[in-house]
Amino acid sequence: MKQIILSLLVIVAVITLIVISFTVNQVNQEEQQLKSDLQFRSILLAESLKETVEPNFINRSESYLQSIVTRFTDKERFAGLGIYDNKGQVIALSSTVPDSTISAQVVATNAMDSDKANGDFMTVNRKPLYVLAVPLHQDQSVVGSLMIIQNAGYISERLEEIWRTNLIRLAVQASLLTIAILMILRWIIYAPIKVIVENLKSARSGSNRKNTKGLTNSFLFGPLINEITNIRASLTEARLSASQEARLRLQKIDSPWTAKRLEEFIKDTLKGRTIFMVSNREPYIHTKNGNKISYYFPASGMATAIEPVMQAAGGIWIAHGAGDADRLVVDKKDHVRVPPDEPKYTLRRVWLTEEEEKGFYDGFSNEGLWPLCHNAHTRPTFRKEDWDQYLKVNQKYADTVLEEIKHHEKPVVLIQDFHLALVPRMVKSQKPSATIGIFWHIPWPNPESFSICPWKKEILNGMLGADLLGFHTQLHCNNFIETVGRELESLIDFEQFTITRNNHTSFVKPFPISIAFPNGISTANFDYKLAAEKFKKQYGIKTKYIGLGIDRMDYTKGIIERLKAVEIFLNKNPEYQGNFTFIQIAAPSRTKVKKYQEFSEDVKNEVERINNIYKKNGITPILLIIRHHNHEEIQTLYKMANVCLVTSLHDGMNLVSKEFIAARDDERGVLILSQYTGASRELKDALIINPYNGEQTADAIKQAVDMKPSEQIRRMHNLRETLSSNNVYRWSAELLKAMANL
Repeated sequence: MKQIILSLLVIVAVITLIVISFTVNQVNQEEQQLKSDLQFRSILLAESLKETVEPNFINRSESYLQSIVTRFTDKERFAGLGIYDNKGQVIALSSTVPDSTISAQVVATNAMDSDKANGDFMTVNRKPLYVLAVPLHQDQSVVGSLMIIQNAGYISERLEEIWRTNLIRLAVQASLLTIAILMILRWIIYAPIKVIVENLKSARSGSNRKNTKGLTNSFLFGPLINEITNIRASLTEARLSASQEARLRLQKIDSPWTAKRLEEFIKDTLKGRTIFMVSNREPYIHTKNGNKISYYFPASGMATAIEPVMQAAGGIWIAHGAGDADRLVVDKKDHVRVPPDEPKYTLRRVWLTEEEEKGFYDGFSNEGLWPLCHNAHTRPTFRKEDWDQYLKVNQKYADTVLEEIKHHEKPVVLIQDFHLALVPRMVKSQKPSATIGIFWHIPWPNPESFSICPWKKEILNGMLGADLLGFHTQLHCNNFIETVGRELESLIDFEQFTITRNNHTSFVKPFPISIAFPNGISTANFDYKLAAEKFKKQYGIKTKYIGLGIDRMDYTKGIIERLKAVEIFLNKNPEYQGNFTFIQIAAPSRTKVKKYQEFSEDVKNEVERINNIYKKNGITPILLIIRHHNHEEIQTLYKMANVCLVTSLHDGMNLVSKEFIAARDDERGVLILSQYTGASRELKDALIINPYNGEQTADAIKQAVDMKPSEQIRRMHNLRETLSSNNVYRWSAELLKAMANL
């Protein structure tokens, strides 16, 4: 729209310049013609009057001369008449011409001196006049002059009329032209292009909708429509081939998992049953900036992992609407199709009050359950009012799920993470035919640690409403089963890893989550090398080696421990001082929670302290950036780093490590990975470290920056092979297969 407006403004500006140029030329010509005409008529009048005045002037009949002057006073366009002797004295003068008009007297004097007619345009008392004087003779001598004064105001009026008429004509022409252009754009260009775009989208998404009415024979778009039809046919054929290949791959255990294979797997396994994904965090957040509504993808490991699955599987995703424009884009049932650019599934938004969000999310979830499940030496805080809000919000989610699945006979409900631990039981009690799974994205602590939770039995009982409970690792499964054995009366089968309570059996299994690889973020239309150069220039990075950490600003991510390791590395290896930059990206997280506010200040202070010590030649070793970044920015950082540090003190999986591997299609770079992440069980070719051991982490940094390219390629190749075999499509296929087989 901006381009259209700019184009219209340019067109109008060009037309305006043309009109003004022609008007200036017309005004100049008209002014010259009117002045010439006035001068000519004045000379004729002066010569005519001269024949009457000259004999009487010689005879000195002053009364007669005055009567002649008076007779010509106040005539149309005739301002006055004056008669002077050769000494410049007034003989007769119209009452409308002050005898003190020096300029007029000068004209008369000049006419007598030159013995020929003399005229000039002047302004007297703010009135434009033309003054003409002719000499009076006696024999051959000049004895006086006759002065005629004409009103020249009509010339200015005529010129103003020309300007006014042309400008009005310009405004009308510009308006009509703008309307015509907009109509042409709307009906002849925009409408057909919109149809073409819709056809391309439907062809890309596999939809059978086709609308080319009136365009096939179009002079402008006919050839393009024909080409699109051919592309659609080719895409349909390719899609059928891919579907057939995907179906064949279902029977091959070792074939790679892709979005298409998952789509075929879901069709074959679920037999038309709809998937209902439930989480607190939504995959797309709509925001309002002025009158414009935009959206962004949140910085969340859960959303990053699950969203490609929903694009492949379709269905409905139920989540909290947190964006300030989220309500503006949903329908009357709080639904919106996503992704916005190419919808593939439905997002159902749940609305929470500020009080509910504070107690449920900031309070019980992030000040209670989060530190309880992470062995990061942060004491959890449990408050009765937070638990009440947690219970209330879980019931709100459960009611929303029940509303969505009420017309489905055997729906598949997959609940995500610790925010919604009570939802499985709430839904199962009202809809026993639903197949319910819950995936716990964070670690499950040992029974002694979990036992301090005041509402431990309620949480466990809520989770056991699910038919399948998934964790990242077998250790977390073991911890959960041992916790249930200590806290609830139930029957536990350690061979099948099942828990039976109140005649309902729940299976407990490990499902190490991953990312969409190799079907991840496309790099085709983005120049990462140029983006990297811009980033380095923006922040003044000139060092040879770059280290990278990308996390939420969270005390479980080992950010301070990582910074201390960088300090030890620089201290032990002074040759890297001024030649190594560590970039720490810390996305703001849970900023309303006091512990997170304090931790953010601690990180800032630590960065400042280390930079003050090791600053060299104006180069600071650590760059801390606390803000959200989009996918392209993160991918740029992954690709430009020599080493990526993932030093979580306790993590369920950690997808940053896998995202770094996926980004390194050059098979360069080194991953340093905490042994306390779930990812360390898979990514054996990373440099595995204890994040609490600063010396060990510093030595790993030294090993990484000194590592030969051949060794980097060997390790990264193996890591990418592992990631390719265990991507998010395989994770979801195994999870859904386990649920379907229950």
